[in-house]
Formats: sequence, C-alpha cells, structure tokens
Amino acid sequence: MMNRNLLFSAVLCAVLVPGATVFAQGPGPAHNISPQRHPNLAAAQTSIDHAYRRIETAQGANRDRLGGHAEKAKELLAQAANELKMAAEYANHRHR
Repeated sequence: MMNRNLLFSAVLCAVLVPGATVFAQGPGPAHNISPQRHPNLAAAQTSIDHAYRRIETAQGANRDRLGGHAEKAKELLAQAANELKMAAEYANHRHR
C-alpha cells in the first residue's frame, strides 16, 4: 500500500510540475496589433515575441542561472509590446 501511494505521488508530481512551470512563465508579451492597420507596429510586436521566446530558451539552457536579468528583460519586452498596442490605439482614435 505504501509503495502504491509513493508511486501515485511520483506520477502526480511528474505531471503537475512541468505544467506549473509553463503556467508560471505566462503567455508572453501581447501580440494584438492588426497587421492590416499597423503593419510596422505589428511587425515590431512579432519581433518582441521572438526575443521573448529566445530568452525563455536561454533560461532553460542555463537552468535559470542568469541572475534575474533574463526575467527582467522579459518583463521589459512585455511592457514594450503593451506600449506598441497603446500607440496603435492612439493612432486609431486620432486618425478616424
């Protein structure tokens, strides 16, 4: 009975821990600008998303031993993507 409980716990951890890691990382920066209305801003958001994903890859390769700098860079990229969205919205309202 004890071995069965131990096995069940091990399997549960093996399933839940990777999922929790993905959830904790979040979805990444916004990618919500219309390429038809603002092709340059949308392309910039795509570049930000690409950079964000590369940082995630670097974090995995370095086992998150980057002194918190990679995480800060990801935060700043998400902020930049949001600023681009606000720029697009401003242009939409200004030039109707």
